[in-house]
Amino acid sequence: MLDWLLSTAFTVRDTPMTWAEVLGFLTGVLNVWLLVRQNVANWAVGILNVLLLLVVFWTYGLYADASLQLVYVALGLLGWWQWLRRGTDGARLEVSRTTRAEWTVLAVVGMLATVALWLLLDRATDSTVPLPDALTTVLSLAATYLQTRKKLESWWIWIVADLIYIPLYLYKGLWLTGALYVVFLGLCVAGLLSWQRALRGRAAEPVPA
Repeated sequence: MLDWLLSTAFTVRDTPMTWAEVLGFLTGVLNVWLLVRQNVANWAVGILNVLLLLVVFWTYGLYADASLQLVYVALGLLGWWQWLRRGTDGARLEVSRTTRAEWTVLAVVGMLATVALWLLLDRATDSTVPLPDALTTVLSLAATYLQTRKKLESWWIWIVADLIYIPLYLYKGLWLTGALYVVFLGLCVAGLLSWQRALRGRAAEPVPA
């Protein structure tokens, strides 16, 4: 199975595209599309997607991104549970804003994690892109964590991460994955607008007497 996933599906500009990359592209687009629509099935598709991308990233020496996929599996299971469970009032999780306290914790932990991971990749691996690999890893983790809690600002973090991911993947010769992240960028903008509408819709609802 692994040999087939790493075999060439087709080539782009003399660069071979593996089946793992092709399937990662398709499941990635489906995953984000479902997420934009707040469909809980996005977590199941997302877990399949990150397992495929793990194979791709490890093959191309993006070790932080490869390891990140294992964390995504855990976050996917957490998000699946969070989106399905009901609160004490019987309601499911709704879109909300990130609080100032949450931003503070994310900023401090994010900066420390980025520096630590950068140094680790630079000194312990043969990575040729340790800083952008570390930064996108931390941004992706922060965005995914916020999405398990349906925080609107998770889309802004994804947009920043995608703007770094696209040139990074093109530099590494991952043309199809780079194209995937261009699609992701568009879907992130759509997700931001969709979740903003959902948040405004809830704010406009009359308060029960």
